[in-house]
Amino acid sequence: MSDFIPTPERQKQIVSLLVRQGRLSVTEIMKQFSISAATARRDLEMLASQGKAQRVHGGVIAIDQAPPELPILDREGEQSDEKTRIGRAAAELITDKETVFLGSGTTVLEVARNLRDRKNLTVITNSLPVLNMLAGIKGIAVISLGGMLRDSELSFIGHLTEQALAEIRVDKVFMGTRGLSLEHGLTNDYLEETLTDRAIIKIGREVIIVADHTKVNRVSTVLLTSIKSIHVFVTDLQVDKKFVQALKRQKIQVIKA
Repeated sequence: MSDFIPTPERQKQIVSLLVRQGRLSVTEIMKQFSISAATARRDLEMLASQGKAQRVHGGVIAIDQAPPELPILDREGEQSDEKTRIGRAAAELITDKETVFLGSGTTVLEVARNLRDRKNLTVITNSLPVLNMLAGIKGIAVISLGGMLRDSELSFIGHLTEQALAEIRVDKVFMGTRGLSLEHGLTNDYLEETLTDRAIIKIGREVIIVADHTKVNRVSTVLLTSIKSIHVFVTDLQVDKKFVQALKRQKIQVIKA
């Protein structure tokens, strides 16, 4: 057998087939492109490493790609009931006198909405909506991180933000994400913000991810961190059961609201 189609073009065609069929075996790829088993496996490994397919025994299955993220103000209505419940459940993890970091995004904003009755709480954030939500509330000290304002997300990101983060340690970090995958970890779709998010993850004793079921088994453009980096996942009741079981096997606490 020989490769009649250049490798990049062949892999592109494999992805197109995968999108249509949902699953492909090594044998199917060998026959379709007249290539050896070794070449077919190399193609699949490459596609898996690029987040374009999920490797399974004997072949690959399609990965649900996360759609482009809308601006935060346009996302407020998406899964609003689920986000409300997730925010309430996540806020219950925060006790008086703690220092917590709240990241950007609509689901984390729901966490902030449920903190108004806390006492001696310190909230550090790079989210302008979170700042507005908690500003002036008695019993909550709010610390803002400066940096470049990302207009669509209303969050502060970049070098100045990351320099400030290097000086901070908190009890708990609360973050959202664009996609969660067992194989590909947590992913986002904007590189500059992801670099800031990586710095955020390092400052917390506990990392708590808040995301509804639509983010599960999805992969976006940029790797944030591996699944093993998180301690708690707060989600809704529609979340994929197999995904939850896999997290629990890795000693990650799952809270469904």
